[in-house]
Amino acid sequence: MIDTHCHIFKQFYPDVEEVIKKMKNNIIIVSGTNDTDNKEVLSLCKKYKNVYGTLGIHPEELNSINDETFNFIEKHLMDDKIVGIGEIGLDYHFDKTNIDLQKKIFMYQLDLAKKYNKPVVIHSRDAVEDTLNILKSYKEIKKDIHCYSGSVESAKEFIKLNSKLGIGGVITFKNAKKLIEVITNIDLDYLLLETDSPFLSPEPFRGKKNEPYNVYYVALKIAQIKNISIEEVLSKTYENAISQFDLDMYL
Repeated sequence: MIDTHCHIFKQFYPDVEEVIKKMKNNIIIVSGTNDTDNKEVLSLCKKYKNVYGTLGIHPEELNSINDETFNFIEKHLMDDKIVGIGEIGLDYHFDKTNIDLQKKIFMYQLDLAKKYNKPVVIHSRDAVEDTLNILKSYKEIKKDIHCYSGSVESAKEFIKLNSKLGIGGVITFKNAKKLIEVITNIDLDYLLLETDSPFLSPEPFRGKKNEPYNVYYVALKIAQIKNISIEEVLSKTYENAISQFDLDMYL
């Protein structure tokens, strides 16, 4: 199994090592969102064989940026086991006063991805139109649309732009009708498994702290929706993640 997106940092877990050990030989990709997270991503990648990472600034973390923020990211982008830039993107859900700054920082990080030929992990909440419009100028970059929650139509537009869709615990929720429609209509070739730990725990753990091993329950739900075996889901999404993040360079 590969959990392509999580935040297993010490601020969330009293014992990060136990969380990682539970995944055994399965792969975890940890995404940074700010300066502190990005440094912890590097530490986790160095310490644990099955942990890889992405570095980036989340759209809700723009106030944390300082003069060294992007120098640090660029300096470490080619470090061993750093497999992408993320979590980056646009979020208009709580704050629409800084949209121009969000776009500027998003495009700056996309330019870094283009310069270093790195895939990106994209956060897009209540901002699908602007996200799509910006990504049209970066078609060559491989993209993981993290925690995909849009329509089938938008999914197809993202896929045209060299994207795969990150599917997490939300797919197990009772109100996930729109996402179930996406899973039904989008080929398995374009799906990635994720947990977004410690958030969005799948059923039967909803309300509890999420962890990378729960990606199994995401795969199980996708298998049920598509009426295929969980082994097929795990095998294909593993291949998708290896390709999307160029993990074969490290394994």
